[in-house]
Amino acid sequence: SWGLVHRKHHSQGIGSYLLRFRIENIKKKYPSVNIHLDTSQHTYKFFERFGFKVRKISKDGYGEGLDMYDMILDEVSKTMHIAIAGNIGAGKTSLTELLAKHYKWEAHFEDVIDNPYLDDFYNHMERWSFNLQIYFLNSRFKQLLDIEKSNEDVIQDRTIYEDAFIFAPNLNAMGLMPQRDYENYLSLFDTMLNLVKPPDLLVYLQSSIPNLVNKIHKRGREYEKTISIEYLSRLNERYEAWITNYDNGKLLKINVDDMDFVENESDYESILSMIKKEL
Repeated sequence: SWGLVHRKHHSQGIGSYLLRFRIENIKKKYPSVNIHLDTSQHTYKFFERFGFKVRKISKDGYGEGLDMYDMILDEVSKTMHIAIAGNIGAGKTSLTELLAKHYKWEAHFEDVIDNPYLDDFYNHMERWSFNLQIYFLNSRFKQLLDIEKSNEDVIQDRTIYEDAFIFAPNLNAMGLMPQRDYENYLSLFDTMLNLVKPPDLLVYLQSSIPNLVNKIHKRGREYEKTISIEYLSRLNERYEAWITNYDNGKLLKINVDDMDFVENESDYESILSMIKKEL
């Protein structure tokens, strides 16, 4: 809590300028701060434009037709949303777990364990593609709504963008999702996108197909045994195209082909150092 007093009669005076400078620097240093302020009605509207919520707690006359307001300006606490993106087998879940533990972040994981469509999808993609993608889209959307409400820093395993810009269009292009279903899916995605915000930092784990195949075989998930090289390759092409044009916020691209950040401490420290520079 900072106490600041401003009793200039004109908001454009030198006192107002210095107060603006001090508040800007306080906001940069402290993401959540209460500022107790005595000021005029004209000036308090000026501070509303800073993103503060103004609560008037009293009003006194100061002569010359000027009312001074004793107010509390509450800035909403700013929390971080970090998201990990990448193809199947790139290491998103492992890195999410490691970073959540290191930074004490709240983790949101992709729903693969309780997903009722995943096994069926890999056995019969054309039949279950729309059902699976709608399930993932809804799951990711609910995560983003929870993230919006959270007072904690959050890390998310895979983004809602990957569903709509990579997996769904890939299935449509391969003839595994009918055009009618695909258009319905995109319409729903566009509606959801107006209600959520992008991550503050997107970390993209870039990987070659041989590395992805090796990681997928190593972790041995039963439902992933039927994934084809062609399917992974098509996804990788779409990932690269999406990342090249990504402009929704800060982006950190990490090539993980020659890394094993789970088993090799130096590899993990290297990734940690890169991420720290972006926070």
